Amino acid sequence: MTLETIDIIIIAGYALALLGIALFVSREPAGHEKNTEDYFLAGRALPWWAIGASLIASNISAEQIIGQSGEGFAIGIAIAAYEWQAAIVLLIVAKYFLPIFLKRRIYTMPQFLEQRYGSGVKTLMSVFWVFLYTAVNLTAVLWLGGLAVDTLTGWGVMTSMMALAGFAVLYSLYGGLKAVALTDIIQVVILIIGGLAITWFALDALPADGAIGGFGYLMQEMPGHFEMILDEGDNGYDKLPGIWTLLGGLWVLHFSYWGFNQYIIQRALGAENLGEAQKGLAFAAFLKLLVPFIVVIPGIAAVILAQQGMLDQAALTEKSDRTYGQLMGFAPAGLRGLVFAALIAAIVSSLASMMNSISTIFTMDLYRSVRADEDEKHYVMVGRITAFVAMGIALVLARPFLGGFESAFQTVQEYTGYIAPGIVIVFLLGFFDKKANAAGAFTALIGSVVLNVALKFGAPDLEFIIRIWAVFVVALIAAIAVSRVTGAPDEERTVKLGDISFATTMLFNTLSMLTVAILVGLYIVLW
Repeated sequence: MTLETIDIIIIAGYALALLGIALFVSREPAGHEKNTEDYFLAGRALPWWAIGASLIASNISAEQIIGQSGEGFAIGIAIAAYEWQAAIVLLIVAKYFLPIFLKRRIYTMPQFLEQRYGSGVKTLMSVFWVFLYTAVNLTAVLWLGGLAVDTLTGWGVMTSMMALAGFAVLYSLYGGLKAVALTDIIQVVILIIGGLAITWFALDALPADGAIGGFGYLMQEMPGHFEMILDEGDNGYDKLPGIWTLLGGLWVLHFSYWGFNQYIIQRALGAENLGEAQKGLAFAAFLKLLVPFIVVIPGIAAVILAQQGMLDQAALTEKSDRTYGQLMGFAPAGLRGLVFAALIAAIVSSLASMMNSISTIFTMDLYRSVRADEDEKHYVMVGRITAFVAMGIALVLARPFLGGFESAFQTVQEYTGYIAPGIVIVFLLGFFDKKANAAGAFTALIGSVVLNVALKFGAPDLEFIIRIWAVFVVALIAAIAVSRVTGAPDEERTVKLGDISFATTMLFNTLSMLTVAILVGLYIVLW
């Protein structure tokens, strides 16, 4: 596939517009110098629509678009459980967890852990998150993004990664979270329009009457790819083990990602107030319903298109992550540029979000712990340097780290899953168990890794989702037991359950009910 002049004009226009808007929204009033609250939390002034749009733009990265499109090709609609179950988790987080975080006016997730358990737990999790975001998340997005851009342009994977990294640094490094969140409004619009365009073209290319007919033809010809709950023996059962997809460890991964993940929750921490934060998460939950139609359905269509010789079947069978890049070739000139811009939007938005979160945790939780006497300008500078260095490290690690794996999407879930049970346990016990203490928290965090490794090698046939759930249950019991043996924490470290109650807004209730109703309908149809 080649990009024509009109495509290049559209892509260039998108890039220039994004840079211009990022610089415009990053300006500070005359006489005001950007401080840490401005840089890391957008001055705590984000409205709900910016929060919701930024959450989705940050989440729908190359990992989702390219990785889940490849899983749609290999497995089918069952992979959409990662998206649709996330919508429920977002609503729970908005209703029960955000009031606690916002009342404490924290910058980062480790700061809550410090208030609840002490500095040891905070430092451990700060180091872990900086490592995870840099060595796993940034590298995954860079690698998958570079792979797609290389497929479309022939630049080479490394050159493509460098171009994406440079663009993300250019538009986000100066303005911080405010530049990222407000430009994400543009990103998510382009992303949805471009993603739906690819779905339309892929379905329209099927031997049926138009795109609508193509969808019906796809469901008729590929019934196995439209099963939401896989049976034992089905392709992909090892990744999504039947009913355990609904009842098992996938919920642990969701709560770890959507509830306690810095680069997601940071948008809500930057909200004007609790109501805006809650409406933003409800808006994101509603938008989540669209994601499988943008990324998974085209992957399923690619199965038939490859069989008919319209895609390179050998290349897709060898590495399903190439599916989306090949599908982009169906877009005509002009629209191809828009679709390419949508892919870039997904990649650079996620890169920028991760860079900002890495710099926030490193600066506010680690650096400031040893250099507490510096002024605000100094910490902002350290944050910018940290973001730049993290991107450089990710570029070095990306190809050798992720290039050899069959599916980058599942690889990220696997690595995240080693610590996810421990993360969810320390936060849930921190909220709801007044006797939970630092010893119990360390037990959960260290036990999560040890148990995961033991089961990974001791029971290699145990499905990943079931393993995560088993580790969660055992580590939870161990953390509760250790906390009670070692003594309750000081009263000031506990979280009062009264912090959780609040009056929900009409928009939050409406979006929540609509989201749940649509999800129930989808699962009934696809069961």
